[in-house]
Amino acid sequence: MKISIVIPIYNEEKNISELYRRLKVILVKDFPSFDYEILYVDDGSNDDSIKYLNDICLLDSKVKVLQFSRNFGHHIAITAGLDFAEGDFVVMMDGDLQDQPEEIIKLYSKIEEGYHVVFGVRQNKKFSFFRRFFSKCFLKLINFLIKEKIEINTEIFRIMTKQVVLEIKKLREQQRYVIGIVGWVGFRHIGVLVEHGERIYGESKYNLRKQLILAFDAIFSFSDYLLRFITYIGFLFVLLSFILLFYILFKTLIFGNPVQGWTSIVSVIFFVGGIQIFLLGIIGQYLGRVYLEVKGRPLYVIKNNINFHGQKGLEKFCDS
Repeated sequence: MKISIVIPIYNEEKNISELYRRLKVILVKDFPSFDYEILYVDDGSNDDSIKYLNDICLLDSKVKVLQFSRNFGHHIAITAGLDFAEGDFVVMMDGDLQDQPEEIIKLYSKIEEGYHVVFGVRQNKKFSFFRRFFSKCFLKLINFLIKEKIEINTEIFRIMTKQVVLEIKKLREQQRYVIGIVGWVGFRHIGVLVEHGERIYGESKYNLRKQLILAFDAIFSFSDYLLRFITYIGFLFVLLSFILLFYILFKTLIFGNPVQGWTSIVSVIFFVGGIQIFLLGIIGQYLGRVYLEVKGRPLYVIKNNINFHGQKGLEKFCDS
């Protein structure tokens, strides 16, 4: 049996050595009968992350590194790790030590009970109040908009069987929300309480703008509700226009007093115009995603790889 640990890295030079040390300890202690690989994906870091990764690879042939040609994004980096993971079980975790290696055994214990995907439910979260609030709002919104009954949350930290990973690899959509994709393929999911680690070095890469982009990717990738919402809005405005027309006719014919008020008319025109632009923007979001898919570009480009030793399929992702 083999276990793969997939870790996306972006400017985490100060956390890499400690994370590797702790991973080695738990792999030896908690998985003594398992072969293993630790697969780092350097997502175009501009610090010395690749240097630290290279040093570890020289010491341990079971550590592998994919280095992107530029920054392609967190969920793309995870995708690349899943593409090349060879384990019977695959762990996804971040490289900032907030996903603690010591908690992996808790996830695996549920795999032994017959589950296919086990995700960590963080307790005692170290995130700011605003980020926790935004995360809760996002989950409520996405679960409201998605008509399919799929397991979707915000937890990267999880373990999956090889069968699940093979199905995920078939899905090559450009705008990726990996957690949603894992939920979409199905199988038995369960969450396990894990302790949320504290980031010692560096800062979170997910500012408000990136969180919003990720939320939009999730919503537009897994729900067509907003397109149907446009129809509802159109019907509402038609209904309101008939009510307004009836009101004008009634006041003119019964009281002989036509409705006055150019200011209100102009305000209504601006309001309706704003709604139209907003709804066109929603349509544009879906159309833009179709445009990206039609171009058929690869999800990522690999600049360099370390310790893969001629693994099949790697050459088609490289830039040389």
